[in-house]
Parts: sequence; structure tokens; C-alpha cells
Amino acid sequence: MRPSGVYRTNGGRVFRITETVEGGLKVEVLEDDTWVAGRISMVGLRLARSTKKLSSDAILELPA
Repeated sequence: MRPSGVYRTNGGRVFRITETVEGGLKVEVLEDDTWVAGRISMVGLRLARSTKKLSSDAILELPA
């Protein structure tokens, strides 16, 4: 899978989107320092003005 981005919503929720080799998307949400499967509908949140794409440095501070 290829990482597409890690984002933080205005409310503080952190999620990441990855793209499969076939072009499908996968969403994971950071909950209690653990990445868990998220709803695919969250993909649209990355386009919201209040959602920010995290920098490489900010991503390094998150759990793996």
C-alpha cells in the first residue's frame, strides 16, 4: 500500500488514508495510540477546509 496522507480534523481526530496497489482506499483512525479501521466515508474529510494534512515531522511523532 502507498500512503496517501495523514490528516487532523478541526475536532482533533487523526486519520490516515492509504491506497492499495489496485487503487482502492483504506482509512485508519488513531484511537488511544492505536491505528484502527475507519469508515471509508472519512476519505471526504481530507477535502474539508478545517482538516489539515500533517507534515512529515508531525507524522513522525505519531505511533507507528
